[in-house]
Amino acid sequence: MKITVLTGSPHEAGTTDFLTKKFIAGAEEAGHEIYRFDAARKSVEPCIACDRCGQGCEPCIIEDDMDELKPHLLEAELVVFVTPLYYSGMSAQLKSVLDRFYGIDNLLRGSGKKSILLAACADEAYGDWAMNELAAHYKGFIDYLQWEDKGMIMATGCGSRTDVEASGFPEQAYELGKNL
Repeated sequence: MKITVLTGSPHEAGTTDFLTKKFIAGAEEAGHEIYRFDAARKSVEPCIACDRCGQGCEPCIIEDDMDELKPHLLEAELVVFVTPLYYSGMSAQLKSVLDRFYGIDNLLRGSGKKSILLAACADEAYGDWAMNELAAHYKGFIDYLQWEDKGMIMATGCGSRTDVEASGFPEQAYELGKNL
């Protein structure tokens, strides 16, 4: 299976990077082909809603690293969204990529893709509700795209790399990738 992994953390060795590496290790072990796009280290301008693209009929007028991502996104059978939790939502870096889906909306929507959400936050003391808005946003956009959810790993209590390493979440990410 072709898998595109979209990461949104600006921390190269942070919590979500560790989860991503574990997921990829499991998926590669299972024989899947992985393309990773680290949005925080790419140039992705926000969508300006000019509608020149016709939601996939014409190329986007913005020339940036979305041009690199687009063929991988279109070929992917599974798209993995990876983000730290920032004020109840995904990082701005990942959100910019997601907003640019608009430019190829007609090519993505109803395409039969599957998706996964991997997220991490420090807010263990508040319980699982810390991730509720992020989970609702994820479910909303994959419902709109008519994609199938294949799982979510919500790593609460993981504000640092050592926190996530000491948790059971990396093994969950590895197993999720391995058992696709």
